[in-house]
This record gives sequence, C-alpha cells and structure tokens, in this order.
Amino acid sequence: MGELSSIEQAAVERAGASPMLQQVLAWSAVNSGSRNLAGLARMADLLGDAFADLPGALALEAPAEVDSVDAGGRTLSIEHGRHLHLAVRPDAPVQLLLTGHMDTVFAPDHPFQATSWIEPDAVLGGPGVADMKGGIAVMLAALKAVEASPAAVRIGYEVVINSDEEVGSLSSAALLARAARGKRAALTYEPAALPDGTLAGARPGSGNFALIVRGRSAHAGRNPEDGRNAVLAAADLALRLDAAKHEGLRINPSRIEGGSPGNVVPDLAILRVNLRPTTPGDEDAAREMIAALVRDIAAKHDVEIETHGGFGRPPKPLTPEAEALFALVRSAGADLGQTIGWQPSGGVCDGNNIAACGVPVVDTMGVRGGKIHSAEEYLIVDSLSERAALSALTILRLAEGA
Repeated sequence: MGELSSIEQAAVERAGASPMLQQVLAWSAVNSGSRNLAGLARMADLLGDAFADLPGALALEAPAEVDSVDAGGRTLSIEHGRHLHLAVRPDAPVQLLLTGHMDTVFAPDHPFQATSWIEPDAVLGGPGVADMKGGIAVMLAALKAVEASPAAVRIGYEVVINSDEEVGSLSSAALLARAARGKRAALTYEPAALPDGTLAGARPGSGNFALIVRGRSAHAGRNPEDGRNAVLAAADLALRLDAAKHEGLRINPSRIEGGSPGNVVPDLAILRVNLRPTTPGDEDAAREMIAALVRDIAAKHDVEIETHGGFGRPPKPLTPEAEALFALVRSAGADLGQTIGWQPSGGVCDGNNIAACGVPVVDTMGVRGGKIHSAEEYLIVDSLSERAALSALTILRLAEGA
C-alpha cells in the first residue's frame, strides 16, 4: 500500500464505514424493473431521501418523451420513471459527473425478487445487488466521505441516477448530456467487469432498430401472386444484415413479428435488430448499410420499409484522456492495496453516452460481483467498503488536479 495524506486517510475510513449493506438490502427489496413505474417511483423517493444528505440542489426530473414500435407496426409513446439529479457547488474549480441507474432488468412478475445469503455475511444474492444498487450505495458513501473533507470546497459535481439505463437511457440521454457539459471527468457505478475488480475499458456502440415491412395481403391459394409477402421480405433483410457483420460491427437480428393466418399472404412484419459498431466510423458505415439494404429489399420484394430507432449508445474508444483517468484510478487502488486493471467489454452503458460528450469516464466503479441480469446475480460484500474507499480517494485526487 502507498502512503495517504491525513485528509485522504480520513476520507477513506469514513467511506468504508458507511452503512452500505443496509442500503442495498432496503433498496433491493423494491422491485424497480425498467417498466415498473410504481416501483421506480418508490425507488426514486428512497434515493431522493438518501441523497438529500448531500448539499446542493436535488430534483426528481421528468423523463423525456420516448416512442417505440409495437407488434402491430404502430408507433406508441412509452412511459419511464423520474430521474434523480443533484448539482453541488457548480462554481467550484473542479467539476465532476457521477452517474448510476435505479432500474433493473427484473419485472414485477419475474421469480427473482428477494435477497438471500449465498455465503453468510460475505456473498449476497438478489435483484440489483450488483447492478447497480450496490454501486449507488458506493457512490453515496464516497460523496459523503468527501463532503466531510476540507478538500470538498474545491469539488463541484452533478449526480444523475436514471430510471431507464437497462432499456437504453432514451428518456435520460439529454439529461446525461447536459450534466456532462464542462466536466473534467466522470465516474459511473456499473459493477466491475470481472469479480476480481477489473474495470471495463473500451466499449462498442449499440443501436436498436425496428424495420417495419408493409406488403400486400392476398389469398395464399387463389391469387398469391397478387400479394407481397412482408414476412419473406423481413426474413431476406435479416439474412442480408447477418451476412454484413464483420469484425468492426456485430449484428443480431433478434425478432420478426407480424405475419398472418396460413391462408393469407402476410402484409406486415417487423424486424428488430441490434447492431454494435466498434468505432464511430463503423457506426457511420452501418447507418449507410442499413439504408442501402432497406432500399434493395424494398425494391426486390415490392414492399415498403420504414426504419425506426437508431444508435443510442455511441462507441467508446479508450482515448488518451480516458487512459489518464484509468491510470489515476489504478494508482489510487495501488495505494489502497487494490489491484486495478481494465479490459475491453462487449457491453454498453451510460459511459458510452458520457464519453461521446468528450468527458473521460471510468464506468465500472461499482461493486465486485457477478452473474448480473440473471437470477444468480450476487454481490461480494467486502467490495462495498473497498470500492467506496477507491472512489473517495479518486475524487480527492481529481480535486488536487491529478
């Protein structure tokens, strides 16, 4: 371990002593699946109460309007929960952004609803314990520890905890972009990429598209030649998209909806597809490729195709500024006796959006754990104090100009 200043040592000790486990247990008892508006409202109120212990202006902001295509090809508005936003000392010389999300992937009817000990007092299983109610507890503990430090006057920050990260952050993207403006660095509290604490470095982008194919119905036996088969066109488009994937672009045609009874040529199909470009150039090329394929398939099958959706998560390459921030976190970890490494990840998160604003971000500052997005999700309890100490020390060193 390295030598800490007295101010750093005091903050590290305060962060580790915070009642984080009790918070995780209470917060994980509330189902806050991305579409559970009542649960998200309850979670927002709980987090508002918890973050009210910090100074600054706190608000629960209304979500931006978002629409989606349903199985009938109709564009409908989708409701989301409120987003927590806290702004502290906006005139301080060092400005940071800290983000997290209150939603989970577990709906109210999912069987995984309660916490339980996998290893007594050591490994806790439960919905959202790692992703990311444990991370929110770590963030809050670190900020409280920093606020008790004489160095706090140099640090201003915004906190955004959104309600829709697990479904793409479409209703909070504008809030994240506003909060990122002018920030020196950002920390996001997704769980560590690996149970040993390894951070996620570079990430691909991600885009979700609904391609609405409208053909013409006809009797499948009497006059099929008068029909234009939308399902066939959608399947052709799916195969062409799959054939277009390459090292810089992953493509997953995930679902075809629509169709008709067996004696009717189907006049509607919706192809849903996810694309993950490695670089901004790959994203631009993917957008052009989709447009070209849509034109070709529409002409070949004599159908109309409407494209809905887009790239909500820009690619996040590891820039020199991001490498410098990772090095600072690694140095802070070394001084705490924690080995911190990082590696590329195939997943995406709000760190993608923040990096696209030109702000260096480490987006896996949350707890150690694993098996997220499954009924075997778990949190390694000792990592609560470890990661809170790491965050507190990182924030203080950013305040010192590191």
